[in-house]
Amino acid sequence: MSKKFFPVFLVLSGTILFLAFQTQGRADDNPKSKNEKILQNVGILLEEGHFSPKLIDDGFSKLVLNRFIADLDDDKTIFLQSDIDSFKRFDTKIDNEIHGEKLESFYTISESYTRRLNEASTYYKAILSKPFDFSRDENIVLDGEKAAYPVTDDERKEVWRKRLKYLVLTKYSDMIDDREKNKTKVNIVAVTDTGVNKKDKEKFVYKADSTLEREARDQVRKQIERYFTTLKNHNTTDELFSSFVNAVTGSMDPHSNYFAPVDSRGFTEMMSGKFYGIGAQLREDQSKIKIASLVTGGPAWKSGELGVDDEIIKIGQGTAEPVDVTGYAVSDAVKLIRGAEKGTEVRITVRKPGGNLKIIILKRDEIKLDDTFAKSAVIKGEHKIGYIYLPEFYMDFEDPKGARCSDDVAREVEKLKAENVEGIVIDLRGNGGGSLPEVVKMAGLFIEDGPICQVKGRDEKQPYQWKDRDKTVLYDGPLTVMVDEFSASASEIFAAAIQDYKRGIIVGSTSTYGKGTVQRTIPITPESDNVLFNKKGEDLGTVKLTLQKFYRINGGATQLRGVVPDVVIPDRMELAKSREKDNPTSLSWDEIARVDYKRWTSTYSTDLVAIAATEQVKTNTTFKKMRDKIDSIDKENDRAYSLNIVKYQLAQKQLKTRYKQLDDLLKLSNQLNVKNIEADNAKLTADKEKAEKNKRFLNTLKDDIYVDEAVKVTNKMITQSNIALNHGPLVVPANKN
Repeated sequence: MSKKFFPVFLVLSGTILFLAFQTQGRADDNPKSKNEKILQNVGILLEEGHFSPKLIDDGFSKLVLNRFIADLDDDKTIFLQSDIDSFKRFDTKIDNEIHGEKLESFYTISESYTRRLNEASTYYKAILSKPFDFSRDENIVLDGEKAAYPVTDDERKEVWRKRLKYLVLTKYSDMIDDREKNKTKVNIVAVTDTGVNKKDKEKFVYKADSTLEREARDQVRKQIERYFTTLKNHNTTDELFSSFVNAVTGSMDPHSNYFAPVDSRGFTEMMSGKFYGIGAQLREDQSKIKIASLVTGGPAWKSGELGVDDEIIKIGQGTAEPVDVTGYAVSDAVKLIRGAEKGTEVRITVRKPGGNLKIIILKRDEIKLDDTFAKSAVIKGEHKIGYIYLPEFYMDFEDPKGARCSDDVAREVEKLKAENVEGIVIDLRGNGGGSLPEVVKMAGLFIEDGPICQVKGRDEKQPYQWKDRDKTVLYDGPLTVMVDEFSASASEIFAAAIQDYKRGIIVGSTSTYGKGTVQRTIPITPESDNVLFNKKGEDLGTVKLTLQKFYRINGGATQLRGVVPDVVIPDRMELAKSREKDNPTSLSWDEIARVDYKRWTSTYSTDLVAIAATEQVKTNTTFKKMRDKIDSIDKENDRAYSLNIVKYQLAQKQLKTRYKQLDDLLKLSNQLNVKNIEADNAKLTADKEKAEKNKRFLNTLKDDIYVDEAVKVTNKMITQSNIALNHGPLVVPANKN
């Protein structure tokens, strides 16, 4: 916690205690009074403790209102325009409620939402009772931001008719595809009294289009029934109120969150580092359940079959009939995935981004911590290159002798030096961050002593400098750092320090994530065993609050802009638009004074290498094709969808082709020669599970076009260094720093 924030927090606690005392008599038996107390306490924390608080005024009130409405009905299928118009009276009232006035906005909006939800839930049975005409030319826009709220009940029914028709169309089209695929696989014998091939007939039963359409409607009916049941079950007053408070905290910045008591306990369990199930994190995207990320070392990650943005369609327990989870809440899908002990089987049907369906069979397990540790390999080619993969900046806070990434990376570097590598690549792709002290220690392995980053709290005149104070350098050779749009926080600090010192070259997508803020979890429940009270206070939950900001040693923030690589490579995940800058409530970029630091002196020029590598990327035909494919897919995703089956199937075929072509481009035509470090061979082959895991690790690297480019960049540094040793250093262009 910031030293400046600590006295503020003490005053803040006293204020919360006073408010609690004022309302204690009426809050214990009155849920509305309890919610008012929560809202006021959260408001105090935001105003008094947040790093850069927005003024909680009429403008902020409007932000909260719009955010809460969008959270409830992002597809614009529940509310009518008249509801939205009636809510406008709260444009200038929510700020007053945060400051202590009677809470009305939440109850008015949530009651209206519940009523409209009940109305909308009556449409689907009648709509799905009749066959759809897929020969008609009509389109649907699925992006809620581009749609308007329906004005009348009939307009809302029409919105639902089109959405239901689209859902049926997707299933109907998949059924037709499956029928045709199965038809080609089975040798169908004409059905006669004497010539029936019973085995083949049992394998395949040809179903007419009308039958498939009816079955598709029936499946969608069941899904929508579950969808509304889930919405009604989960939209209790308490859960809706949590969403409302998170609309408040989220309007301040994306990383400040409110956790109700039950959510707070779940958050604590998550932060304990123990994960059970398949190791996949899920998210909701326009009523679809998609893979948000994979936990390194988990069953999903190990399989290599499940990927980010895959849509989960069905979840099955072993050989039992799978449950169609279309329309399920993410929390309910998680329960199905986790719902058994270690070693039990779960079958997940996913729709890949390209549109094809795939059944993936996984066995549940506890995610082992050693799967997230640093690991290394040797890549042999023009030069001998060492490769280190670091999935996160880990540190065992409870055990002083526990695992620390800086120590582990140091050991991997020593092993690579023993292999006489000529350069090292450090892969931070997908590394979401972790321990700040570990970043500082790890950066210190590659530079002499000096500042690594700056951290500044609210109202602090001078930022605190995190420094490497060890003058020794473990490795002083050519260094390349790989990043992508999911490299965040601590990863960005490391990459920025290497870039600012000109210690190495950063390679990756257009920029890293851009999270340059620090959060702390603070309880909003006062210490209610005070003598003023005759009983312990009720748990009100916690707030994860943004308290500080990171800055590079050159003075610029990593917030919002992230770290721009020296060599930019096209990345398919640019389509996800999931960086910090894509969130409208993110804190802004700014800069403070740079600190004194001495740039690295080497026998190669990072500027000249970056110029040459960038030109190589520009002229690389594979990267050019990738860029074109990514652009075309992006445009395709930004369109209205046809409800005409011929046009729909044509569009799906084209999209699948583009994704297949993009997948092919991401694989190297000539594999890299990747080997284990000699010192690791014995331990990696002794254990069957480790051997299999290691095999997948090496095979993934062999086909990785981005690792190949990082190796090429490192080769250029080595070549320059060798030339400099023989003929003197190359001259850096005058327009470069």
